[in-house]
Amino acid sequence: MPSRTENDFLGLAPFLRLSINGADLRQIAQALLDKAGQDEDNPSLWMNLSTAFFAIGERQLGLTMQEQALQMQRIHALPAQHQPARLRLLVLLSAGDLAENTPVDCLLEKSEDIDLVYAYATPDMPLPAGLPEHDVLLLALSDTTDTRPILDALEFLLADWPCPVINTPAAIRNTERGRASALLGDVPGLLMPPTRLVSRATLVAMVMGTARIEDVFEGCSFPIILRPIGSQAGRDLDRLDSADDIPGYLSRVSETEFYLSRFIDYSGTDGRFRKYRVALIDGQPFACHMGVSSHWMIHYLNAGMYEDAAKRAEEQAFMEHFADFARRHAPALEAVYRRSGLDYLCIDCAETRDGQLLVFEMDHAMVVHAMDPADLFPYKQTHMLKVRHAFEACLAARAARRPQPESANPSA
Repeated sequence: MPSRTENDFLGLAPFLRLSINGADLRQIAQALLDKAGQDEDNPSLWMNLSTAFFAIGERQLGLTMQEQALQMQRIHALPAQHQPARLRLLVLLSAGDLAENTPVDCLLEKSEDIDLVYAYATPDMPLPAGLPEHDVLLLALSDTTDTRPILDALEFLLADWPCPVINTPAAIRNTERGRASALLGDVPGLLMPPTRLVSRATLVAMVMGTARIEDVFEGCSFPIILRPIGSQAGRDLDRLDSADDIPGYLSRVSETEFYLSRFIDYSGTDGRFRKYRVALIDGQPFACHMGVSSHWMIHYLNAGMYEDAAKRAEEQAFMEHFADFARRHAPALEAVYRRSGLDYLCIDCAETRDGQLLVFEMDHAMVVHAMDPADLFPYKQTHMLKVRHAFEACLAARAARRPQPESANPSA
């Protein structure tokens, strides 16, 4: 099969790879914009352009371009390199930026015999018209205010779907931060502090002295973690040590509703913080990465992993001895899998000094990939291949359970 060009739908993976390898995505976005001006009726080109703009942080422009593309076409395909494909995965997702849906093409980037078909759902049409025949359906959209009507509709529509479904609407609702902390709050050996919704007015009342932090929920005290609803990748996430810090935070952040939880100091004896990303595929845990930082808010790209060989050596040791980590936290990881109800999910987590598994977030939309440069991260390819193969096996096992076409036609 010939290589795909910018005139074909590309998905996220090529743009993420370019970004990780230091390409000038602004220049690429501009080139795509120029091309779109010459080929205005190509929905795939506009989808690629929206992804490029999301990747350079131009969210609103990306959403505008995405909407233009979706008005023309709501189904976009990423055919396998080798045809005929072994199986076809229908990915049901929603409009939104890069954090809104499971980035499955990043996980399956080097797979060569799986067709991916992206179908964009809306509240008015939760199942887009013209769905092609497929072997497995992956529900990729996240639980947000905008997508809840879609999830509500899909609860009924997918209940008797003729093909196996990965990640049901009910399970996806469990990723909401407040619900997740309630589900996991009493698991032995696992720590996930309660998370509550708090309004801007309540925060102002704390400053004025007419409300207390304990009024939000019992047992909460400063320092706290505060972030707007819908915040991803640490956007406007901050630690507040007292009510005196609230006015400065609200002066920087305009949203009206926030998630609030208690801050847990998870630093090691050396004062550094370590955050792990773990994938759970049909309940089996896999190491995806580890970030090491002197700051409590760790993102892999700004943790200095690319610049610090000692940090990479520590990550290598974590990945090579992950079986020890998995055994240590086996009951907690099993509880996350069982209580979430998700067939595929990731957790961002840490270990406290007293040995508990501290879970920051569980979600099915975290990025998992094997795109880091092999010269800097030679150890990663082996371990990330395990993740990909496990997910491929998950798909194959479900496809094998699919009824024969004559007894069930998913596009009928």
